[in-house]
Amino acid sequence: MKSGLLAAAALSGLLMAGSAAAQGVKIGILNDQSGVYADYGGKWSFEAAKMAVEDFGGEVLGHKVEVISADHQNKPDLASAIARRWYEVENVDMITELTTSSVALAIHELSKQMKKIDIVVGAATSRLTGDACQPYGFHWAYDTHALAVGTGGALVKAGGDTWFFLTADYAFGYALEKDTSEIVAANGGKVLGSVRVPLNSSDFSSFLLQAQSSKAKIIGLANAGLDTTNSIKQAAEFGIVKGGQKLAGLLLTLAEVHGLGLEAAQGLVLTEGYYWDRDDRSRALAERFFKRTGRMPNMIQAGTYSATLQYLKAVKAAGTKDTESVAKKLKELPVDDDFAQGGKVLENGRMVHDLYLLEVKKPSESKKPWDYYKQLAVVPGDKAFPSAKDSGCPLTK
Repeated sequence: MKSGLLAAAALSGLLMAGSAAAQGVKIGILNDQSGVYADYGGKWSFEAAKMAVEDFGGEVLGHKVEVISADHQNKPDLASAIARRWYEVENVDMITELTTSSVALAIHELSKQMKKIDIVVGAATSRLTGDACQPYGFHWAYDTHALAVGTGGALVKAGGDTWFFLTADYAFGYALEKDTSEIVAANGGKVLGSVRVPLNSSDFSSFLLQAQSSKAKIIGLANAGLDTTNSIKQAAEFGIVKGGQKLAGLLLTLAEVHGLGLEAAQGLVLTEGYYWDRDDRSRALAERFFKRTGRMPNMIQAGTYSATLQYLKAVKAAGTKDTESVAKKLKELPVDDDFAQGGKVLENGRMVHDLYLLEVKKPSESKKPWDYYKQLAVVPGDKAFPSAKDSGCPLTK
């Protein structure tokens, strides 16, 4: 009898613990922490999310907020298995960061099926809020359309009217090439060709020789992370820029510029949704981040901070962590934080905010550590991103 009572008490305790876990709010950072995008987002995005939770006060609706992370190794099947376990077993309420477009598209679909919220920051494809949009999916920081408008549009207007693309051979690369090609054509330019490059390549020589022989004025690097830095380094060995062609880093962030160094990266034109030294608010975020990581954040890490913070604001405003209620609040609340001011979330889940067209400084122009960019222009949010009705999202039909 006594053992039966003890067993019942133990079971009751477990059920109460499970109920408490379900009551708390759990956020998952799912990204590449060991591969080609490890610096681009990686463990630094995990730190950014934890910082957002701390800045929010560590709890919401009287319950503790927990942040967990995992490395998806850029494999959609592995990412889906982790996300499913998180949703079904570990009571994760929201997944964010989601570097790599093929991964983000897979989790976007899973989140729709399981009625869970995901906020993509690290992946680029504009399909996430286009034909692949769903009621509980959001996209922060930037996308391929915004990068194309910023970098592509600026370079064509500056005379770079013929292009050749080195394109990462998966969803992100295809989307970036397509969006940039459309902007190039709309501005009177012409695409002379492209070549698809496997993810995590070590040798870009044959691809760069094709780009060089095309005689295109602009070689568009529709890749990211270490693939971008390696292609830029190898282009220098072939004398491509010295020969008169320009490289366009279509997805280049502060992390990659830091890895390259100003000597190699100087003169590159790029678009980011955040630069740490732009104003007092961006510096406030960056300085707190630097104290805990020893580095300044790029737009992915700062964007993960913003996405995490906005999710917690939406839970608080909804008075519940119920998915439908929180998704509704995410689309109603303005975005105003140290990452973006005056941001808004459209019906298709796209967070609209200004982006910045930037040029990498020469070593002689840099006055302090991490002083890498000069701002060429502001790309207004309503120019960078299509309206919800023009995005191709079925939710807006």
